[in-house]
Amino acid sequence: MSAAPDASAAPDAGAALERGAAPDAGAALERGRTPLLQVDGLSVYYGDAQALDGVSLHLADGEIVAIVGANGAGKTSLIRTIGGVLRPRSGTIRFEGRQIAGLSSHVVCDAGVGQVAEGRQIFPSMTVLENLELGAMLPRARARARKTLAEVYDLFPRLNERAGQLAGTLSGGEQQMLAIGRCLMGQPRLVMLDEPSLGLAPTLVQEVFATIRRLHERGLAILLVEQNVAASLRLADRAYVLENGSVVLEGAGSALLDDDRVRSAYLGI
Repeated sequence: MSAAPDASAAPDAGAALERGAAPDAGAALERGRTPLLQVDGLSVYYGDAQALDGVSLHLADGEIVAIVGANGAGKTSLIRTIGGVLRPRSGTIRFEGRQIAGLSSHVVCDAGVGQVAEGRQIFPSMTVLENLELGAMLPRARARARKTLAEVYDLFPRLNERAGQLAGTLSGGEQQMLAIGRCLMGQPRLVMLDEPSLGLAPTLVQEVFATIRRLHERGLAILLVEQNVAASLRLADRAYVLENGSVVLEGAGSALLDDDRVRSAYLGI
């Protein structure tokens, strides 16, 4: 296993929360800069069952990229493999030019890749503050933990109000705020969100998407897996459509939203 990067040398993603505007992702790639995330030929298996088949994608610094597809298409497997939860059988994953495929999840997190898992996965018997403090245990995040906590509370005032409350007693929307906040405590440069609106009331779904937009405006790159295809494509700079573990379409979010194949398969139009 490769050693975790030196925290003193890690990019200050907490500062990214303070930035005003996201970089122009498309222009960055056109100028030949290395993408923040580059996935090439990724194949993943669960035993003998193939979940991903030669998936390739890229994401630039400050860009929102959506991954859409039906249940079982491989979306969560992709997120989990990038995050180090699953090991690929073949293919490469590079983050900031560094090969991270097959590294343990805590090493990937400390490199700057944050993940908000499906179902939130908070610690219900711990307080809101304790959950957030766990997110800052990464070497890259410890030095700025107090300042990052203030930034998270500024983004989610309700978490500040409920800092001493057990996380399991929060509403579904508040638990999603906590899951995102805990991810941000690790000072990621890339935030991967897996079905962030799942199980939430429509008004809370709008709030989740507004939060993603605010994170983007503050300079963070976002990789979004979301059941609400229309909303995610409206939000995304670019998107990939997965079917049976393979990328079958890619393009600007707005272009895919107008694509007849996408509209028929995922929007019921």
